[in-house]
Amino acid sequence: MTDNELILEFKKCKEDPVHFLCNHIKVTHPIMGLVKFNLYPFQKEIITNLEKYRFNILRKFRQAGCTTIASAYALWMAVFQHHKTIVIISKGDAESTEVLERIKLMYDELPSFLKPDIVESNKHTLKLNTNSVIKSRPSGKQSGRSLAGSLLIVDEAAFIDNIDTIWAAVYPIISTGGRAFVLSTVNGIGNWYYDTYNDAVTESNSFNAIDINWKDHPEYAYHEGYEELYDVMEKQEPSLDVRDWEETTKSNISLKKWQQEYECTFLGTGETFIEGSILQNLHEQVKEDYYIKYNNRMRVWDDPQPYYDYVISVDVSLGRERDYSAFHIINMYNGEQVAEFYSNRTPINEFAEIIAREGKLYNNAYAIIERNTIGNNLLDWLFNILEYENIWTDEKGEMGFQTNNKNREILLAELEEALRTKMLQINSKRTVEELLTFIFTETGRIEADSGKHDDLIFALSLGVHGLTQILNTTPLEYSKISHKKREPLAPIPLRSFPLKSYGGISEEDLRWLMK
Repeated sequence: MTDNELILEFKKCKEDPVHFLCNHIKVTHPIMGLVKFNLYPFQKEIITNLEKYRFNILRKFRQAGCTTIASAYALWMAVFQHHKTIVIISKGDAESTEVLERIKLMYDELPSFLKPDIVESNKHTLKLNTNSVIKSRPSGKQSGRSLAGSLLIVDEAAFIDNIDTIWAAVYPIISTGGRAFVLSTVNGIGNWYYDTYNDAVTESNSFNAIDINWKDHPEYAYHEGYEELYDVMEKQEPSLDVRDWEETTKSNISLKKWQQEYECTFLGTGETFIEGSILQNLHEQVKEDYYIKYNNRMRVWDDPQPYYDYVISVDVSLGRERDYSAFHIINMYNGEQVAEFYSNRTPINEFAEIIAREGKLYNNAYAIIERNTIGNNLLDWLFNILEYENIWTDEKGEMGFQTNNKNREILLAELEEALRTKMLQINSKRTVEELLTFIFTETGRIEADSGKHDDLIFALSLGVHGLTQILNTTPLEYSKISHKKREPLAPIPLRSFPLKSYGGISEEDLRWLMK
């Protein structure tokens, strides 16, 4: 190229990152080795969004090349813009080191007229003589501190435990003009990435949501016009046929992994206690046709019916805006959740009055109440002051249910079985949302994810336990969940028979003895 052509090419690269990436960046392909980074249409669209919006959040599928795009975009900014700081945060030290090594490879393969001199290069930093620097850091409690940046890139954000803390620390630094690019595969719901992405979709924050689909990737689904690429790939790997990619991949990984890593499905992924497909079904079956009571603290899907019995299961809190007091009312004939109460601002005495009132309304419902700590106060109000008597008692004759580490596991196991076997019909979106964030922690304990609640879950588990015990110890009829309401039994008909009369005295009809 002549000097004038080099100058024109330099200007074109500076003005158009897509042109720069497609013509001068080289990347390592898992099959073909070191190749030009010829962006696919969906990848070009990502770059377009990065240029158009300050804050972007990307929901990606596995091996979409998005981390490579972020790395190449960071190098483009460092090469063509002066005094810029690009900060890349990854899950761990190995990941952060790998990202920077990828950027250094791209730099090494640049033609000389596009390659500024290196001022500093180490495991986590690459600084060029444009006075722009790329810092690649592992996540940690102090990751967001003192990282003033023109561009913040957060890779696999859904898998970074303290990303909410990092974002809170770094946002004030970029709020006056910096940019942010958050990208990740999904990891269930209830985390900062999930909340931020959904707020972006509903335009509740400043992020622009970017969605990509694995079917847009020519190496995963057949696309016309890429025959030359397919020929090269098949020469390198003769058994590879892009038309079989979906079927082959599904046969080699679990359904949960497929949903998480390729379909980008939030529901039912992550380390949830309840299996993903069950959660998906529960989420699809929630009902919004309820009415409210007690200033929106209680939702009612079905009024009490005179021919049904009910159980009311209660988990109690202090009512001081921390944990929630909650109860469910469950139809004992078909397991349907007909009402739900949920509040963190209801005092014990008022909570007891609501339980007594609703319990009596629902045919003197059988109340099973956790008696740990302040549960005893609730039981005292309910029994001694409000004179509600249909209350669960244990084998020692004590009212209420005392939970401990041992029977906690039993309660949860019974709840899981009830949901898996469709013994219960959950109508409440609030209850399902708690189940979606009820997880196995790193220590193996089953509890609500950080910042979430599980009060409705434990109230529900008490209801399942009470319902199971009642069904096992009484001749109560139980029918599997049916969306059709049962009609009340017709009254027993009175039959009349002709009787003989003797002098005004009727002969007694004894035929009933033969029935």
